[in-house]
Amino acid sequence: MNGSSAEPHLFVVFGGTGDLMRRKLLPALYHLANKYQLGSQFKILGVARSTEYDDVSYRQFAAEALNEFIGTQDGKSNGWCNECLYFQSIQKGEAKDFVALRARIEAIEAENGLPGNRVFYLALGPTAFPSTIAGLGESGLNDSQGWTRLVIEKPFGHDLETARELNATVHAHFKETQVYRIDHYLGKETVQNLLAFRFSNPMFESVWNRDRVENVQITVAEDLGVGTRAGYYDQSGAMRDMMQNHLTQLLTLTAMEAPAAFEADAIRDEKVKVLRSIKKIRARDVIFGQYDATQNNGHSTLGYHEEDGVAKDSKTETFVGLRLHIDNWRWEGVPFYLRTGKRLRKRVTQIIVNFKMPPVSLFQTFEGCHLHSNTLVMTLQPDEGFVLYFDVKQPGQGMNLQRQALKFRYSDKFGPLPDGYETLLNDVITNDQTLFVRADEVEAAWRLYEPLLELPIPRYGYESGDWGPQEVHQLLAEYGHRWVTG
Repeated sequence: MNGSSAEPHLFVVFGGTGDLMRRKLLPALYHLANKYQLGSQFKILGVARSTEYDDVSYRQFAAEALNEFIGTQDGKSNGWCNECLYFQSIQKGEAKDFVALRARIEAIEAENGLPGNRVFYLALGPTAFPSTIAGLGESGLNDSQGWTRLVIEKPFGHDLETARELNATVHAHFKETQVYRIDHYLGKETVQNLLAFRFSNPMFESVWNRDRVENVQITVAEDLGVGTRAGYYDQSGAMRDMMQNHLTQLLTLTAMEAPAAFEADAIRDEKVKVLRSIKKIRARDVIFGQYDATQNNGHSTLGYHEEDGVAKDSKTETFVGLRLHIDNWRWEGVPFYLRTGKRLRKRVTQIIVNFKMPPVSLFQTFEGCHLHSNTLVMTLQPDEGFVLYFDVKQPGQGMNLQRQALKFRYSDKFGPLPDGYETLLNDVITNDQTLFVRADEVEAAWRLYEPLLELPIPRYGYESGDWGPQEVHQLLAEYGHRWVTG
C-alpha cells in the first residue's frame, strides 16, 4: 500500500505492558501504520506476565498510552487499537505458556489471513532475555512458514562472558540473519546521514584522515540524574549503559573505511575493523566520575549516593571520559575523545571533528590576528544538523579574522524528524540489518572496555550542571587540546 515494501506480518512485543512499549514502541508503530509503512496487513500482539488484561482492556491501555505520549485525542487511535491489537499473558514463562502463546499466534494469523511472518521484540530487562529466547526456540516459534525475526534491546550482556553466553543462546535457536540487536541512537537521521555526508561528498572524505584531522570528540550528555532507573543503573554504570554501545557505535561510523557496498554486512564489517584496530586503552586514559549534591541559586539536586536505590558506598560511575587511538593508516596519531554522563550541563549528542591548523600562518605579522581551526560539529540531538566553522576577514582596515559558521538544520529543510524507533522498526519489518549490531561487534566492544571496569580507577566528584570532573580536561590538555561543545 502506497509503495510499502512491508509484507503481511504479526508484530509480537514481549514486555507489552512496559514503559518502553508505552513511550516508544506503540507511538512508533502507530506513526508507521499511518504512513502505510507497516503494509496493508499486520497485527500487533502484546505479551506480558500480567493476567489483568484481555484483548479489550489491552486495547484501552494502548489507546491511553497513545493519548499520553503523542496526543491522539480525536478517537482515531482507539479505532486503530481495536483493529490491530491483541494481548496474551505469558504467565510464569514456563514451557506450557510458550505452547499456549504459539497456539494464540497461529489463531490470530489464521483469523486474519497472515502467512506466518513474525517479529519478536524483546522489550524486557536483560535477565529475561535467555529464558525468553529459549522459550521461543523450544516451542518452535523460532521458525514458521514465513520469516521470523528477533529484536533484542540493549544491554547485550553485562561483560564479555555474559555477552558470549547470550550470543550462544541466541545462536542455539536463531540464525544471525534473523537477529536485530537494537541501538536506538543508530535510528537517528543524523547518524544515518553521517554515511552519506562522508561517502557522497569527496570534499569531506578527502580530509577525513590523520593528515588533516587534529582530533575527534564524541559527547553524549544527559542533564538529568538516574531517577527511577537507579536500581538498574547502580548495577550498570555509564561505561556499560552508554559507552560500550551508543558512543562506540558513533565512533565506528565516524572512523570506518568506505564499505564495499551499501549493504548491512559490508558496513558492519568495516565497523568491526575499527574496533579491532583500537589500541589497548590504559587506566591513565580514563576518567570516572560521580555527580555530587549541588546547591545552585536556591535550587538543590541530589548526589548520586542520595538517589533511591543507590548503595551509599556505591562505586558506580555516572560519568566516563576517555581517550583512545585507532592503529590504522587513516587515523594513526589522531586522538579520539569520548565522554558521557548524567547531570551534565545540557542534553546533547555531538560528534566534533577538529581539523589541523595551517602549517604556516601568513597572518602572524598582523597584531591581534588570531587563527582558529576549522571545526565540523554534527549534532544528533536535540537540534539535529551540521555546522562548519571557518575564518573570514572582518571588513575594514587591518587583518582581523572572525570565526563564522555554515549551518544546516534538518528541521529547517525537512520539518520534524521521525523518532529513531520508527526508522529501526521499519528496517526490521523490511529486513534491513544495516543499523543493527552484529554478534562480533558486541564482543569486540566488550573486549575493549571490560578491562577498564576491573582496574582501580578513582571516581571523581563533579557538580550537577558541569561537564564532568575537572580531571577530564587533563586528558586533552596533555595533547594540547580542549573539549569543544558546538
